[in-house]
Amino acid sequence: MKTFSVEELAEYNGKDGKPCYIAYQGKVYDVSESRLWKLGVHMKRHAAGNDLTKYLQAAPHEPDVLSRYPQIGTLRKTPMVEPRIPQFLSKLIKRYPMLRRHPHPMTVHFPIVLMFSTTVFNLLYLITGIRSFETTALNCLGGGVLFIAVATGTGFYTWWMNYLLRPVRAVTIKRRVAIILLIVAIIVFIWRITNPNVLNDIDAGSVLYLLLVLSLAPLVTVNGWFGASLTFPYEKE
Repeated sequence: MKTFSVEELAEYNGKDGKPCYIAYQGKVYDVSESRLWKLGVHMKRHAAGNDLTKYLQAAPHEPDVLSRYPQIGTLRKTPMVEPRIPQFLSKLIKRYPMLRRHPHPMTVHFPIVLMFSTTVFNLLYLITGIRSFETTALNCLGGGVLFIAVATGTGFYTWWMNYLLRPVRAVTIKRRVAIILLIVAIIVFIWRITNPNVLNDIDAGSVLYLLLVLSLAPLVTVNGWFGASLTFPYEKE
């Protein structure tokens, strides 16, 4: 079998009619026949012609999926370029590869459901007049503010670990929307704490408050949409 250097492997990127080769744990595989490697890119994230060892360890499928494809060579060992991280964290990730990719997707669901719940329970209060709905909305909002901060922190961690803080359009949009979402949520929370009866009377203040509450759902939807575009990319027909 041929021994590839990193530079030689990079030539087989699936573009201009070239085959798609990838490396995993020192072995080079030809994945050209896989429909998931169309045009040399897998899930709009991983490009052919690269060593994907660290990414496969954290992938949602097992590495043995590569047994379906022919091994056509080996990869000459070269020092792996890793983001500069503390030694204890490097050891932890090596032992638990899921920590490289999963902390953000695991925590981001909390602000999504809590922001939607804040909007829904406030609307239920306006429709029914049942005070417990409005109190529930406040509790959801408080939890949402907390978990927006947690999800934002894990988002930066994932961006650092998997994209080396490189500019990615979806990440850039998510960062900006997350800041707006957090600011709006904090304003609504403080407003409600300082004025518990803000929705009792219909005036300019209560209308503005309600508009801010209603904005929480679309803001978190936009963030979730672009996050899903990274995790579950789709092809336009």
